[in-house]
Amino acid sequence: MPARDHRDRFSTATRLRALGEQTAARVYRSQSRRQARRSRLTGRAALLVLVLCTLVVALAYPMRQYVSQRNEIADMREQLREHRANVERLRDEKARWEDPAYARQRIRERLHYVLPGETGYTALVRGAALQGPQPGGAVSHRAWYANLLTGIDRADASDR
Repeated sequence: MPARDHRDRFSTATRLRALGEQTAARVYRSQSRRQARRSRLTGRAALLVLVLCTLVVALAYPMRQYVSQRNEIADMREQLREHRANVERLRDEKARWEDPAYARQRIRERLHYVLPGETGYTALVRGAALQGPQPGGAVSHRAWYANLLTGIDRADASDR
């Protein structure tokens, strides 16, 4: 039998079989190395993804707060701009009221004052005596005493 193994060892079929087994062993080792590399890369990738997700979750709330505070700051700057414009308007109005001629003119218009020697006229509009305060708090352009008398008449009528 040993002589036969000697011949079989050099036969083409035996050589091809041995070559095939060696090739299969190399492929198997190569595949197991690739799988080992893949599993290591997959573990590293999973760790990287876990770290990134943790960072995103950890930074989400502070970023949301940052954005909302930036919006709040922008709103407050807009309010500040509006308030400054209102202050300027009120300063201008105050300066106008400090002028005696302007104050006298406005007082005469609103209170229907006349100077000694002048004759005052009030034009009555049909139904104006029946008008009271306007809905929504709008100011009536009637004389102050007309509003006063209308209020007294209404109070007197509500008692009856």
